[in-house]
Amino acid sequence: MNIFEDIAGIIKIFISGAIFFVWVIRYKNIVKEFTEFNYPDWLRDFVGVLKICFAIMLLKPEQHFALVASVGISILMSAALLTHLKVKNPLYKMLPSFTLLCFSLFILKDFL
Repeated sequence: MNIFEDIAGIIKIFISGAIFFVWVIRYKNIVKEFTEFNYPDWLRDFVGVLKICFAIMLLKPEQHFALVASVGISILMSAALLTHLKVKNPLYKMLPSFTLLCFSLFILKDFL
């Protein structure tokens, strides 16, 4: 195993942990945010299911799962950033989605 694989493994664990923390433990904040964004409940739930599925896929040893998960998380984090820009949130509220986007792209670059 090289250093890149070690770092990618740590990043995968971090991304998965962050997604589980936000979408399971801090779910009330997600409900509040999606209400503030004026997005429907079904979209919130759909995004949550996708993120949790992608988080689980990142932890699987098969590389094709990591590819799909990193693409999916990158798309969702890009959409989150656009939403934060649309509602003119301060930068500190954009930082989590920006960080997860960067980490997902780091994992994705291994496949390109």
